[in-house]
Amino acid sequence: MSGMERRLWTNNEQIRVLALYCQLPFGKMHARYPAVIALASAIGRTPSAVALKLVNFASLDPELRERGVSGMSNISQADKRVWEQFYGKWESLAEASVIDVVAEAERPTSVGAERLPPSGPTEVTREGKVRRGQAFFRAAVMAAHNWKCCVTGISSLELLRASHIVPWSQNPALRLDPRNGLCLNALHDAAFDRGLIAFSDKFELCLSPRLENEIPATVFKEMFEKHCGIPITMPERFAPVTDMIEFHRTKVFCG
Repeated sequence: MSGMERRLWTNNEQIRVLALYCQLPFGKMHARYPAVIALASAIGRTPSAVALKLVNFASLDPELRERGVSGMSNISQADKRVWEQFYGKWESLAEASVIDVVAEAERPTSVGAERLPPSGPTEVTREGKVRRGQAFFRAAVMAAHNWKCCVTGISSLELLRASHIVPWSQNPALRLDPRNGLCLNALHDAAFDRGLIAFSDKFELCLSPRLENEIPATVFKEMFEKHCGIPITMPERFAPVTDMIEFHRTKVFCG
């Protein structure tokens, strides 16, 4: 295994680690974490080598630096080059992602994911690309929120969804952008998707007048009214963009 650590990193290996970096909370970037171990096995590296590369990427992350989180200081030029070329290129990172690594190591398959009926090799390839993109987006959003609903704090993985702020159909360029996502529980995800809730520019929960009339009073008070006007718990990175929040509030919300 020491020989694998000494050999030079390939560009593809580094991109795969960067893709994993986007799908893990900062506190999980260590050699004992299942997703790190799984990726190390997939690319023929040691978990320690992958963990070190993850921490190097963290050192380059401006969002973490703003929060006072620092990584290693001996970052290679290759690390910097891969970061500059690929961080923020969500489609490329989704393609490089070993989707089963995060999905199997950390959480169940997303419920309600879009399915495309395969009707031949082209459609099968398209379906695989869409599912890979969805898996990357979900994992990145969930990890950024530390797998907790940003409104209620619910942490049951089976009840959590990665919600698009600007809907999937509205802007293809934002489909895989984790900044266009919020971690919500299934009830709030459905309400958000249908415009029954929204968020202010200060990320405070806003309620549609329709809600109170359409659900039982106890549910309305406990799940919605008590959270109204309270800011969400912000993610540790991939903070939602106010322009996207405004789009949802003005174009989707039934205010």
